[in-house]
Amino acid sequence: MPRYEFKEGSSSKFWEITLSGNSFTARWGRIGTDGQEKTQTFGSPAEAQKEHDKLVREKEKKGYVLAGKGEDDDGDGGGGDEPASNPELEAAILKDPDNVDAYLVYSDWLQGQGDPRGELIAIQHAAAQASGTEASDLKRKATAHIKKYQTLLLGELADGVKSKEISLEWHLGFIRSARLAKQDYDSEFDVVEAVGALLKHPSARFIRGLTVGMTDFEENHYSRVADAIVEVGGLKTLQELFLGDFQYPDETEISWTYLHDISGALKLLPDLRKLRLRGGELQLGDVDLPELREFTVETGGLPLGAVKSIANAKWPKLERLEVWFGSDNYGAEGGVEDIQPILDGKGLPNLKQLGLRNSEFADALAQALPGAKVLPQLEKLDISMGTLTTEGARALADKAAAFAHLKQLDVTENILTDEGQSLLSKAIPQANVGNQREYEEDYRYAAVGE
Repeated sequence: MPRYEFKEGSSSKFWEITLSGNSFTARWGRIGTDGQEKTQTFGSPAEAQKEHDKLVREKEKKGYVLAGKGEDDDGDGGGGDEPASNPELEAAILKDPDNVDAYLVYSDWLQGQGDPRGELIAIQHAAAQASGTEASDLKRKATAHIKKYQTLLLGELADGVKSKEISLEWHLGFIRSARLAKQDYDSEFDVVEAVGALLKHPSARFIRGLTVGMTDFEENHYSRVADAIVEVGGLKTLQELFLGDFQYPDETEISWTYLHDISGALKLLPDLRKLRLRGGELQLGDVDLPELREFTVETGGLPLGAVKSIANAKWPKLERLEVWFGSDNYGAEGGVEDIQPILDGKGLPNLKQLGLRNSEFADALAQALPGAKVLPQLEKLDISMGTLTTEGARALADKAAAFAHLKQLDVTENILTDEGQSLLSKAIPQANVGNQREYEEDYRYAAVGE
């Protein structure tokens, strides 16, 4: 039970409050006595939490401070050097990460242990319930709280946050999402080491999103990031993963970036909903992601092994699939025959958006698409950035009825002539045909290779 005390002049009082579901119990009196006790019950846990937070704020305004912390305590590392842990309460959150009540029960327990995460949960929950000026004030209070207790809440990650090479989003007392990236060539920030520290830190035990930008300006690799995920035994709550969040060609070229083998990490992310990968030399192995809704791979050269991994992946809830194939000159392999399972809609009952982009077999794809079994279920089809010619445009236009149901057909950034653009525009009005690339007759290439 969190205990607050007020000592001034002849006054020496205490006040305690324990939140439990839709009720809380308060106890108060002179220090050294048992005091009085009262329990109040509300219509919902949210109402109880709101009134709880209101009373805490009132006591703090009157000068009450959490027992064990003086008024001038800067809180740096406050609550002890080691964060509190309750496996049973943490398991309840892991079982249902969207259950706010589980966080609130944990908040009360943490406050009783003097762990600043407990109060942070309460502050952020109150902010989510509030609006206008009150919500803004509470958000500022949460930011100040994180700064005050950064030693315990961030540990060695604090320097990366200060240099802005680590960006964090907090939710109910814990890190909800994080982005880590080297800022420039001269930076000494070790991205991979920081990822490992983040994933092992108690503040990230319920992390939902992880984004990794540049790991190095000489050799930009992501396999060690995947190894860090394996090292911690996976992330049960992670829902979004983006490896390769860099600007190309400003920071580096796609073909100078290496994803390598990330199959081990993917096997340890059971709740992953969104996966985005950018770079070359990708190895996926056997993909089995039962909760995945979106998959994107952006590359200048997709190896045949990765093509087959994607084509035969098990992701029954997938709604959006985007694949860049790339150029033969940069390692792209495979063709229409290798993605036939996708065209057949095999294992893709929920797919609504399909992007088969940046390919050098776009004309062959145009021939195959009208008869693709997956086509009737699609809302959007994207075959942009490839080598689609007037011949391919004619193949699509001749079978225009097959595409009539689509909300959008994207063929931008191909190499269509004016004739090809006109053919498609007339036959398939919802086709986006603009922004075509210039090319030489004997040199046709995907939009992104290097």
